[in-house]
Amino acid sequence: MISEPLCVALQMAEIFENLDIPYLVGGSIASSIYGEPRATQDIDMVAELKNHHIQALISNTKNAFYIEKEDVIRAISRHSSFNVIHLETMIKVDIFVPGSEAIDREEMRRRRPQTIADTQLVVATPEDIVLQKLIWYRKGGEVSDRQWRDVSGILKVQGDRLDWDYLNHWAESLNLSELLQRTKEASEEHNG
Repeated sequence: MISEPLCVALQMAEIFENLDIPYLVGGSIASSIYGEPRATQDIDMVAELKNHHIQALISNTKNAFYIEKEDVIRAISRHSSFNVIHLETMIKVDIFVPGSEAIDREEMRRRRPQTIADTQLVVATPEDIVLQKLIWYRKGGEVSDRQWRDVSGILKVQGDRLDWDYLNHWAESLNLSELLQRTKEASEEHNG
């Protein structure tokens, strides 16, 4: 049986696909797909929204989601985020508008479809989820057990399938090498 957050993510993804807006699912849903599953009540998505998408997005979400047009406009202009609330479940979807940073472009370029309950959902790669989780872990003062566990879970489950050249390159570029190394060592100790 598919979880409510995943159902909401699939519903939002369908809206993006119908409007030809490139998107990906990240956060806890993606880390659960690639690593160790955990419960979540919010959804993180990245969408390449432009000003010409605003009215169609509002029109296509208004029956199922609470959305504030001003928040969408602000997020597009600032390359930041806004959220929508699924009215039936009250699940929050955080939608991030990517900036022009190289890592943002790479994450969108490398995204991949995953089949979930006979439906395709475009998800960030496990490497990009590891990097994003480490970025959030650092921004949060390196105290979030959830972020750390998500990264560790991906490393344990994916192991040698991960593109370590990519991970090491971007970890160095993002000043995350030490965190990545610590997580890798902790994962290797756990796998023994």
